[in-house]
Amino acid sequence: MGLTKTSAFSHRHNEIADLAKAFAHPARVAILEYLLQHQNCICGDLVEVLPLSQSTVSQHLKELKRIGMIKGSVEPPKVCYCINEEMWTKTKALLGDLFAAFKSGCC
Repeated sequence: MGLTKTSAFSHRHNEIADLAKAFAHPARVAILEYLLQHQNCICGDLVEVLPLSQSTVSQHLKELKRIGMIKGSVEPPKVCYCINEEMWTKTKALLGDLFAAFKSGCC
């Protein structure tokens, strides 16, 4: 398999692509919407509302946490998740700048 050559692109390009990858699964979008509505939750809350197993929900939470979109506080035996406001604002700015660069007049 060939290399993806991500190093040939800017940090910003790679960051937007990583965010897009994290948003590319409907379960992750549903998790983010749930967190936006409820402010925080534990994994078990999500298992009750999503048509996914606990282990699958945990994997999606792990990916959202990896990119910094959510954060969690450990209160054994539970982890409480919430939106990382700083990353949410940064993502909004990155994607907003990308979409704002559009100029009509194609073909």
